Amino acid sequence: MKKDIHPESYRPVVFKDMSNEDMFLTKSCVNTKETIVWEDGNEYPLYKLEISSTSHPFYTGKMKLVDTAGRIDKFKNRYGMGKK
Repeated sequence: MKKDIHPESYRPVVFKDMSNEDMFLTKSCVNTKETIVWEDGNEYPLYKLEISSTSHPFYTGKMKLVDTAGRIDKFKNRYGMGKK
């Protein structure tokens, strides 16, 4: 194995799935700007995820319909690109 290729700044980090509000604590070296108080009363860095194993269709066995058309219409209306 090559030496000195892995980061040494591993620390406990809370990952939060924004689609279902599920959170888990694990070690990581990801850069974060936010913190959160965990169940044990300690404050940890917070990293927000759009999808995790608790919300991904492969792991849950359920398809989740994402309203992309509604999002596009909202974007166009907000920035004046909508139907006139």
